[in-house]
Amino acid sequence: MTPQYINSPYWIERRATRVVRVGDVEIGGSNPLRIQSMTNTDTMDTKATVDQIERLAAAGCEIARVTAPSIRDAENLREIRSELSMRRIGIPLVADIHFTPNAAMIAAECVEKVRINPGNYADKKRFEVREYDDAEYEAELSRVADRFRPLVKRCRDQGVAMRIGTNHGSLSDRIMNRFGDSPLGMVESALEFLDVCEQENYREVVFSMKASNTHVALQAYRLLAARLAERSSGEPSYPFHLGVTEAGDAEDGRIKSAIGIGGLLEDGLGDTLRVSLTEDPVREIPVARRIADRAMARWHEAAGSKAPAVDAGLPFTPFSYSRRETEPRLCGGLSVGGEAPVAVEIDLGPGFFEPSDLVETCSKLSRCLFEVGDVAVESLLVDVMDRTDLDRVSEARRTLDQVGLSIPLAIRMKPSLFAGDCKIPAEASRLVLPVEADLDQSVFQAAADAAGDAERPLEWALELEIHEIEVALRTILAEPSAGPPPAWMFSIQSVRPIQAVRALAAMLSKGPEARAPIVLRHGLQRHGQAFDAEAALIAAATDLGAPLCDGLGDMLSIGLGRVDPGAGLDLAYRILQGARLRTTRTEYISCPSCGRTLFDLEETTARIKAATGHLSGVKIAVMGCIVNGPGEMADADFGYVGSGPGKVNLYAGKEVVERGVPESDATERLVTLIQEQGRWSGEES
Repeated sequence: MTPQYINSPYWIERRATRVVRVGDVEIGGSNPLRIQSMTNTDTMDTKATVDQIERLAAAGCEIARVTAPSIRDAENLREIRSELSMRRIGIPLVADIHFTPNAAMIAAECVEKVRINPGNYADKKRFEVREYDDAEYEAELSRVADRFRPLVKRCRDQGVAMRIGTNHGSLSDRIMNRFGDSPLGMVESALEFLDVCEQENYREVVFSMKASNTHVALQAYRLLAARLAERSSGEPSYPFHLGVTEAGDAEDGRIKSAIGIGGLLEDGLGDTLRVSLTEDPVREIPVARRIADRAMARWHEAAGSKAPAVDAGLPFTPFSYSRRETEPRLCGGLSVGGEAPVAVEIDLGPGFFEPSDLVETCSKLSRCLFEVGDVAVESLLVDVMDRTDLDRVSEARRTLDQVGLSIPLAIRMKPSLFAGDCKIPAEASRLVLPVEADLDQSVFQAAADAAGDAERPLEWALELEIHEIEVALRTILAEPSAGPPPAWMFSIQSVRPIQAVRALAAMLSKGPEARAPIVLRHGLQRHGQAFDAEAALIAAATDLGAPLCDGLGDMLSIGLGRVDPGAGLDLAYRILQGARLRTTRTEYISCPSCGRTLFDLEETTARIKAATGHLSGVKIAVMGCIVNGPGEMADADFGYVGSGPGKVNLYAGKEVVERGVPESDATERLVTLIQEQGRWSGEES
């Protein structure tokens, strides 16, 4: 039986947690989501650090984290706190600790919260393979507890909170050898430290389960929520700090963060968050605020409502990735479902047939799509509103071919067209039929017969809320087609799209269409009076990326709204890459800079991108230091990791190929390494 990590996967309900105070800021309970960031200055440079914290606070940051890599840095936190007090900046501080328990003991007297990483607080990571018997493992646990216990007591006595922050990239050898490089290993690592806290009657604890892999992040937080619920059934649990570490910069960093953080918030998990971008930390704040505000609005809308009953098994595996099994549907020359990669469609919406000159319309469309360059649209969808539109489908097909868009053309037909004797044009790759709650059964039957006669897949596009799905499916499936059986697909558009897709998949699993492909639809709509491109990106990444990470969805269909077709196409592929399903560009795993970083991370990442951005499907990690570098880049093809002031280690996979490379030569040497490994696919365009 799958452990329960939330009350219902088909509704948004915030997880009940205890309140943890960090200075004057409360985390968890009914408090709003708290926004955090981290300084990237040298901790010993008091003025630079305080200046940056002041800018973070002005931008809306509520808790600021500062690295303390040494005892001297930890001691200087007093000076930073003193200067902040002189400027009347009351933001709570968090000391970030790796490897140095002695620094943590000092920091606990200077700040309101201490973050420790259980992977390196009492263990070292040497990538050693060792088998432990039970007695040896217990002895190691006892050693770790003895090392950690003094800090727990000091935080308890000082009234200081603690974050037990597990990082996927820095699990200890001991954990790796017993539990593997896995969400389970991350959770076990954290719970070992919680045992010590609870033994000392200390519960001012916040957890994080950070990874650059969105699948791992989602699975680890969910598993931790389930394990904590088992430990204290029915009681409020410990708050969660959410984040996707090493997310990168620009659109990709925002998309990965929205998928991981937004997906967890849709499950009601999370109480504070940081968006980790390879940019000025101040730029993290508005992104985090958009993600948080969207989630809190959705929590508020669902509050007090009863979760819909879904009488079916869970349609996804919350603690591991498994794609839902489907039967492929041939839509023109495009296979959707089965073993085929998740397809990409641009939904051109209504109005495509309005201009009398389709040549200009199609030419403009072609120019926009081909400007994207490195990815291709795989299907187009147009609305057919009346008989006139229907008669122009053949013309549209010819014109698209003329401008180089010889790809499947799907049509979404107005249901009323099936009240008469309506045929599906031979040029249509599939029929999309909108389904509302009051649609007549005869329309269902006529559409199914027409799709069967034309031998075209029929997508039932449900425009329903979750409680309406079961009745609609019962009506659709009530009578067999009078002609050849059509190949069916399904989609659903709802105010709660993630939960609705889950419910649809669950309900389909009980009937004859259990293996029908599901299309994930999303419209890039106006937010408020003006179009907010970043808010639209976050909404799309959350609503599409979260189901993809659950293994649900065989096609992405992006409705453009006010976005041009090329931008919509680009976004779809970036979401697929962020969800780790289709790697079509160079993927960069780059950490947010902090005081440990040994070079200008933002400038370095930009330089590496300029040299390698044309390498389709290659993963390159750019890490400022060794804390998470070697581990978080474990599935990267190549790594660029700071090893000392002005020095870089270069990796091929997990192996160090060159050590101590001067920073001035490191980018060129990285390019040479990629070439020597046979992964250089051509010159940059």
